[in-house]
Amino acid sequence: MNSSEIKNLIEAAIFTADKPLSISRIKSQSLAGIKVTTSTILSIIDELKNDYAKRGVNLVEVNTGFRFQANEKVSEHLAEVTKEKPAKYSRAILETLSLIAYKQPITRSEIEDLRGVAVSSHIMKTLQERDWIKTVGHKEVPGRPALYATTGQFLDYFSLKSLKQLPQLMPVADSTIMDDAMQDIIADQITLKNEAET
Repeated sequence: MNSSEIKNLIEAAIFTADKPLSISRIKSQSLAGIKVTTSTILSIIDELKNDYAKRGVNLVEVNTGFRFQANEKVSEHLAEVTKEKPAKYSRAILETLSLIAYKQPITRSEIEDLRGVAVSSHIMKTLQERDWIKTVGHKEVPGRPALYATTGQFLDYFSLKSLKQLPQLMPVADSTIMDDAMQDIIADQITLKNEAET
């Protein structure tokens, strides 16, 4: 089999896969019985990325492998014309998921302490049913509460290769500092207004 045929085979395998394909899956399943090195596969994938770079579909690498997805320019338009709307999640679910993503592994009680409210079983069940979080162990404290962390499916859904790609968190300012800062801004605005009138 020549390199062009191998490239076509890899392209078709990734395109028809129901989930991202890792290099090992491409090698063991899609290219079973064909002598090809990992570096050759990676080189072909780079070629495919370049081939699709300016098209409506891009070849991207996510946590669990490679997949085709609509490029950012067309995905907004597609979202508008698609009849099926993405699921809407409550603020509580999104806050809980964010805390797990940034603070993992974390217990439910630690999430509750950070949020300041109880985390319902429904929230945890919803996140587990989506396969965005999983139990990764138990904390060595009385009661041995479950520790939660995000999954590979979470990374894939949000098109991330690793947790390092999560956006940086903004530091939360102390409320008294914020109040003082707001008072200073208001005072400056009043001063500027008074100066403009005189």
